[in-house]
Amino acid sequence: MTNRVEELASDAPIVLADRTAPAVFRGIAADWPAVNAADPGAYLARFDTGKPIAVAIAPPEANGRLGYNADMSALTFVRDSGTLAWLFSRLDTAARASTPSAIAAQAVAVPEALPGFEAENRMPLAPDGVAPRIWIGNRVRVATHHDMNSNIAVVMAGRRRFTLFPPDQVANLYIGPIEFTPAGTPIGLFDPDEADFSRFPLARVAMAHAQIVELEPGDALFIPHMWWHHVRSLDPVSILVNYWWDEAPAPQPGLAPLDTMVHAILAFSGLPENQRAAWRAMFDEFVFGPPLDHVPEERRGIRGTLSDESKARVRRQLGQMMSR
Repeated sequence: MTNRVEELASDAPIVLADRTAPAVFRGIAADWPAVNAADPGAYLARFDTGKPIAVAIAPPEANGRLGYNADMSALTFVRDSGTLAWLFSRLDTAARASTPSAIAAQAVAVPEALPGFEAENRMPLAPDGVAPRIWIGNRVRVATHHDMNSNIAVVMAGRRRFTLFPPDQVANLYIGPIEFTPAGTPIGLFDPDEADFSRFPLARVAMAHAQIVELEPGDALFIPHMWWHHVRSLDPVSILVNYWWDEAPAPQPGLAPLDTMVHAILAFSGLPENQRAAWRAMFDEFVFGPPLDHVPEERRGIRGTLSDESKARVRRQLGQMMSR
């Protein structure tokens, strides 16, 4: 059994930084000129700089999937690039084909590719200074993945269906490799649109926690930090504008959480299970546990409040240890 994403009124007082679950805002961008344009391609052409943009193209036999082939020896798509006019020409050709290729320009930076678009189409829920990105394609399926940021996704044209999973369902989504990925972030091998529970039995648990929503043009979806989401575009032309940001302060170089996790995998993967269990308890206490209230502030060291100078010193020490 799946659940619907909570719908919130767009004029209600919302503090997204306090939200830990997805939310839908119906019609919040209904007055965007981009949403009301009769011809989305012609509207975007007004801002086009003519610079080439990267595009993923999957053959008809991929059935819209952007992910791995059957034996994970390669991806289902190739990369190309072209102008915005070239992209919409490809989409027009695909729309008239009985078995079209999947075409997707993903996460294109709007200020560089479409200067002036942002001034006409503003998203009040996005924090100040967060630049939008645009996604243009046809009936594409993006495998379950997560972002290391909070995200607002606004549908400009076409419909999109999102299937979302809480971060704690990671063990039930059959996540693929960290190093070999379609777009830089690990993806789930389980496809919620074609559920194969015989191959992925734990995915039944994930689906019991899933939240599903279908968005129309003008609707927006808030996806909290690291929520897993599978995205399916449902129409021959599908355009989405999104905004990514991180509420957390910028990490020290080389000390981003993902970098640290990779280091931990290398450090602990060869240990016997009793040692791994002991270190799991240490991480729960020292990394994710409560503040060190039983120790005076001036003696808490790295578990206390560190100045930028102290963080830089620790980072140098870690670099020296890693280079041995």
